[in-house]
Amino acid sequence: MTTPDPSSPPPSVSPASSASPASSPTEFQRLLRAQRVWDVDLPAFDPAADAPSAPLPLFHTWFASAVAAGQPEPHTMGLATVAEDGGPDVRTVMLHDADGHGWHFASHASSRKGRQLAARPEAALHFYWPTQGRQIRVKGRVTTAPHTESLADLHARSTGALAAALVGRQSEVLDTYEELERSSAAAWERAQTEPDADSPTWTLYILDPVEAEFFQGDARRRHVRLRYRKAADNSWTRELLWP
Repeated sequence: MTTPDPSSPPPSVSPASSASPASSPTEFQRLLRAQRVWDVDLPAFDPAADAPSAPLPLFHTWFASAVAAGQPEPHTMGLATVAEDGGPDVRTVMLHDADGHGWHFASHASSRKGRQLAARPEAALHFYWPTQGRQIRVKGRVTTAPHTESLADLHARSTGALAAALVGRQSEVLDTYEELERSSAAAWERAQTEPDADSPTWTLYILDPVEAEFFQGDARRRHVRLRYRKAADNSWTRELLWP
């Protein structure tokens, strides 16, 4: 077999072969590859010096740091559940609290995620804060708060949040957008005139963590990954992971 001379020009190719993804990136691929990752000064994270014995205080510290750094919507998170067919399902939701009981979020019990959590009450959360190159993953069992607490949480939020809850029917098939407009208008009017209105299916969920991972990005790809795992006595084990 003859080895090609690297100084010689490449052989001619037909238009069809030159259009292959390997030799000619598509416009999408060129756009995708042009994007920068963490084009900012990233904070340092030394788990030996900066990590407490449990994950919640570190989450509070990192959240406050993300807010101070100008991270848009740091309270939004990915929520992964187990779908009816046993596969994964994920969506973005809002964090309502993080305390000694767990990480709080809310939805309608009649929604797709509500039905999934009723059938298999476990989930995973994911936060991504690119302004500091940080990710946090939390997983555990999910319980529901009493309806009075769910309503108190809802009424502490905005009029728009209450109006959206009053519309209900989340995840159902919508025949026309006009139907949503009519339902939304009626819900807004009720939310404004009846700020303590009940939403029977609105539910506050609490994820009690059994594992939490804190990821600090590094410009040279020497990322720091710290994992907490809960033991049977509710204490936490800390361990570093290879990136």
